[in-house]
Order: sequence, then structure tokens, then C-alpha cells
Amino acid sequence: MPFFPRKIVVLFFSFLALAVVLSAQLKESAPSGAALLGFTPAHAVVEHQLENTFQSIPSPEKAREWHRTFTAEPHPAASDRNNWLAEFIAAEWRKQGWEDVTLRRYDVLHSRPRSVSLEMIAPVPYTAGLREDPYDVDPDTKNPAVSGSYFGFSASGDVTAEVVYAHSGNPEDYDLLRKNGISVKGKIVLVRYSNPYSYRGFKALTAEREGAAALLIYSDPAEDGYARGKVFPDGPWGPESHIQRGAITYDYIVPGDPTTPGWASVAGAKHIAPEEARSLPKIVGLPLSWRDAKPLLENMNGPEAPKDWQGALPITYRLTGAVKVHLKVDMDTSLQPYTVVEARIRGSEVPEEWVLLGNHRDAWAFGGVDPSSGTSSMMELTRSLGELKQRGIRPRRTIVVCSWDGEEYGLTGSTEWGEQFADELKKKLVAYLNVDSSVAGAATTAGPEGLSFSPSAVASLAPMLVEASKDVRAPSGKSLYAAWRATRMRNSKAAAPPSDSALVETRIGSGSDHTVFLNHLGRPVINLGFSGEYGVYHSMYDDHYWMSHIGDPTFEYHVTLTRMWGLVALRLANADILPFDFGVNGSALEQFLRELEQKNNPKPPLDLKKLHARIAEFETEGQALHATTTHDLLLGQASPERLQHLNAQLLQVEANWLDPAGIPGRPWFQHLLYSSRYTYAHLEFPGLTEAVEKQDWKLASQQAALLEQAVQKNTDLLRSARSSWEKNNP
Repeated sequence: MPFFPRKIVVLFFSFLALAVVLSAQLKESAPSGAALLGFTPAHAVVEHQLENTFQSIPSPEKAREWHRTFTAEPHPAASDRNNWLAEFIAAEWRKQGWEDVTLRRYDVLHSRPRSVSLEMIAPVPYTAGLREDPYDVDPDTKNPAVSGSYFGFSASGDVTAEVVYAHSGNPEDYDLLRKNGISVKGKIVLVRYSNPYSYRGFKALTAEREGAAALLIYSDPAEDGYARGKVFPDGPWGPESHIQRGAITYDYIVPGDPTTPGWASVAGAKHIAPEEARSLPKIVGLPLSWRDAKPLLENMNGPEAPKDWQGALPITYRLTGAVKVHLKVDMDTSLQPYTVVEARIRGSEVPEEWVLLGNHRDAWAFGGVDPSSGTSSMMELTRSLGELKQRGIRPRRTIVVCSWDGEEYGLTGSTEWGEQFADELKKKLVAYLNVDSSVAGAATTAGPEGLSFSPSAVASLAPMLVEASKDVRAPSGKSLYAAWRATRMRNSKAAAPPSDSALVETRIGSGSDHTVFLNHLGRPVINLGFSGEYGVYHSMYDDHYWMSHIGDPTFEYHVTLTRMWGLVALRLANADILPFDFGVNGSALEQFLRELEQKNNPKPPLDLKKLHARIAEFETEGQALHATTTHDLLLGQASPERLQHLNAQLLQVEANWLDPAGIPGRPWFQHLLYSSRYTYAHLEFPGLTEAVEKQDWKLASQQAALLEQAVQKNTDLLRSARSSWEKNNP
């Protein structure tokens, strides 16, 4: 018999009149009868009306107010201001009507500077300023609470040594130095942040392995300064004194508190000694502005660096010669409290299934983009969902929201929280929706197409993400979907816009709070955000002035992100059948495998034919299940019991990609499909790929077998789900 939702008829008539007015106001909103993935037709009508109501609530003016509050003072992890903001968020969530608001404390290893200095002692004296210049137009840049230059988790040390320029500090750069007869052992290495990009923690590990005594990383204007365009305060790029702070933790090996690897830093937890921690660097490190790096580079007199090592400074870049510096770094590395703020709106029908939303709170300075743009969007999202709840509208599933702490130091708060509640999350978590920075680009220079919408997601959720984008309006007035396609075509210089199947990035690296949920707990994740020209990352200039004059002056992108975030959350929370598409998932896996083969040309005894066949079967079963359940939903043929049984099976799929032993060398990372390289870059089939790249064919064969088993297990699960669904078809 047709399935009619409890409470749904009441909600429909309560909001029908309001929704008619709102639909006229929201450009390109979906027709009230448009189908939705995972919804019966009757539920889709009500969901669209509910979403129109939701989209009317977020306000650019409120987003601006939130942003000013969060950027009023520097608030790095463990600072008084960041701890105050935790209390502030908790109080606001209570006012907004959220339930079970809780502050969870974790005592974790933290790192902050006592004193830092750098001086060139030969061939000429120079003392680095290690500070950023204030600008009259932006009073926040005169705030004495802004720190100078430092790296989180740098080792303490006092080093006097010759400087070697090593380009971007990647392994191949040291290979080139060796070819030129240059060793960095016992020396101080000077490298650039980008070209090509790699995470600063990977640069630190590479320098440590090469035997360097210390590492200096500077921002070359070729990457994020005047060579790209106008600099702060007149444009989005970094001025000469800007410093990219950051941690150099080896969190690609194990994230979170370095002294509790794999378990939560709750009261009474065991902590290993810091010297035993695999994620702690043993090298002294310091970030520099290009103004402080230029005297070092221009006084070198050794071999000229290759053409592709030359930067944008008006000098000849050289590999070595004559420059000696004295570097002193004294760090306070001690246990400090981090606070995760947690709240929820309990589900009306399936409260034991959770949709989790999160953004980190801590910033290296003001955090105008990273993370306060995301925090502002989150607070508008919680305000809007809270208002719906106060009007009597609850989601079917529970929505949980968290303000993470210590993300900048090693994804710490989210990792500790995830490890603390691992057993519950593996059973209950439908998906985690992460926003780090909602607006990481300059709307003032984006052109008519606007900033680039740049989401990533596990492949099974990609179709739902595309569908939701059609029902959100971009600041340009187009649907977000149309704007997304236009910016992708612009950025790729393609002759035609991409297909829907190519829109969502399904290759997911690390570097944000989704890591514990995907890579350790096997739960589906989505990352959302806008991107564009942005050159003040982790500097003092990433502040409210930058956002309100350059990044998003109208705060419309903040609100667009809030609306998209909310629609995805509501659809996951209210869907009759969880909107996973495992046919698309299978297609993505086949593409991953073909890319691995094309890049590496695997050799016998490794044979991937069986894995290809297993993936093809999984894709076929995913398509069949999707077609069958979608057909029955359209007919309204689904009892609550039938739906509950199917959703329980769907929730198990992502968990089945976990291997409890973890990937070789990094057991904390347990996902067989997704991990990251040490650079934070995406890495698919991590155990297999790393073994193939090392040409360890025995290990590669073992990893391929594990993948075959996991794919077969999920194929059997999908087949069983379809059989059970069809058997119970009335």
C-alpha cells in the first residue's frame, strides 16, 4: 500500500501558503512536484516547500555580523579568545533552540612559541623581522595580540649553518641538488610554499629525512603575491610581509593528539611520551615572508638554480653559496585543553541515524577565510534550522553540529571526538558534511561567472549533491548548478561545460576535519566551499577587512553556502531512502583503477583483471538496486519497516571499505579506497597504489586481494538488499 509519512500531512498544509510566496522570491527554485532522489512523490512536494522556507531565513547581514564577531581577535587553539568563542557558540546554539548542547574537553599536546629569531651572519648581517606590517586602512592589522612567525610543533633548537635553496622541498628537489653535488646534511634548507604544492608537514619530514638541521619555508610572490595580481589591501594577494603560519605535524601518518594515537584524549587517557609520537617533527622550522627570504636568496653566489626553480623576485635564484644564518626557536610544547562544542536537533522518526555538520573554530590569526567564513555560514545554518525547529519542524533523522578545535594543529578536535564516539558513529552516522572555509576567493576579481563552487564527496553522494545545487540560487542570480558548470568550463578553458557526472570531485585528500570520519571510521563525507583568488592564507591579512572588501563584500556567497549546506543536510535527514548511488560509486572505482594502471603500468605477478571484474559486478548491482528502489518510491510502494531495513543495509556499505589492519605503514588510515599522500593530495586505493609505486609486487597483489574481497562483500550486500526489497514488494 502507499506509504504516507507520519506528521508529513500536517507539515504540508502548514507551509503550503508560505511556500507559494517564497517560491516566487527564490529564482530558479524547483517545481513543487519535482522528483527528489530518495523521496516518494508526496514527500518530495513537502520537502521542496520546507526547503523554500529554510532558504528564506539565512541573511547576508547576519552572516556579516557573525563574521565580525569571529574575526574580532586572533584565536589560535588553546588561546583565551578561542576558548571564549567555544562558550559563545554554545550559548548561541542554546538560544537558537538546539538540544543537548555540550562542551567536550580534550587535554592534548599543544605547541606555541616562547621566542623565535633569525639572523643572517654572512656574507652580510641581516635580522629578519618575522612580523607583518600594519595598514592604516585595516585597524585589525595593528592588533598587538597577533603573533609573529612560527610553526606549530616545530622542534626547539639553536642552529647556525649554511643555507641551501631547495625549491619546493619535495624529494625530487633534493635529487636535483645531489646531482649538482650539494648535500643538505647539517644545513638550513630554504624552500617555497608552492610550485608544485605540498603540505608544509611533508616538506618538514622530507628535510628531516635528508638530514637538514632546520627548514625555512617562505611565500614567493610567484605563487601568492604580486606576480598574481594586486596585493592586500588593494587586492586578494599577499603583500611583501605576509607570513603563512601553520603546523608541520605529520598528521598524514596519524592525526589528532600526537600522544594519544588512535584513542581519545579524554580525562584519564594514557599519553605516550612525545619522543615516541610518530606525528611529531624532530626538525626546527620557521615560516618567512618573501621580504625576509629575499636577503638570503640574493646573497647566494653558488650555482644558478634551474629555470623552473626561479621565482618572481627580481634576483637570480641560486642553489647555495656564502649565506649563513643563525636560527633560534624555543617552543612551549605541553598539554593544553581543546574544546569541541556539540549540539543536535533530535530526529522525529529515526533519531538513531545522524547527519553530522562541522566546521573548525581555531585560526592562526583572525581567520577571515580559514575558518571564520565557514563558521559564519555554520552559525546562519544553525540559526535557520533552529528557527524551523522552533516552528515545530523537526528533521526525520537527528542533525548533529560540531565546532571543532585544534584543526590547524593536526585535525585534533574532530579526531579526538571521532575516536571517542567511534562505535556510535560507525553505526549511526549517515554522512559528515564539512565546511572548512565557505569563501576562499575574491568575489571582486571573479568575473561574471563568479567564484568557483568546489565541493568534493564520496562518489555515492555525488548525484545528490548535483541535484541539490539546482535548487539553490548563486549570487549571480543563476542556479548554483548553472554557475558551477560555467566556472568549471571557465577554469578548464573547455569548449563546453562538464557533464553532471564530472562536476563533483570524488578524489578526496586530507587536510580538514572530514579525515577521521572517512579514513578511520568509514563514513561518507562531503566537503563544501567556494574558491578563487586568495593569497593571504594563514596570515594576519586573512581578516574581516579582506573578506568584507575583497572576498565577499555582500556576504552573498556565505549565504549561498549556508543554503547549499542546509539543503544537503535536510535531504539526508528527511529522505525515505538514503540517497546513495552505488552505481555511480562503482563507475568511479573503475576510473580510479584505470588511472592507476595508466600512470604506473603494473607488472606481473600483479594481475588486476579480477579486481576490474569485481568492480563491474558492484557497479551493476548498484545500478539495479537504485533503479528498483527509485521505481517503487515513485509508485509510493514502501512501508516504514521496508525502508528502515534497506537504509540499515545502505549505511553498511561505506563501513565495508575499512580494513582494521589499516594501509601498510599507516594503520590509523583504514579505508581501502580513500586516503591521502603525505602531501595531503588525494590517494585512491592507497595500499595498492603505494605498493605499485614502490614496485613491491607481492604487497601490491596482497592489497589487490583485499580490495577484491571488499568489493565482493559490498556487491553481495547490494544484491541481498535488492532481493530483500523485491521480496517484500507488496
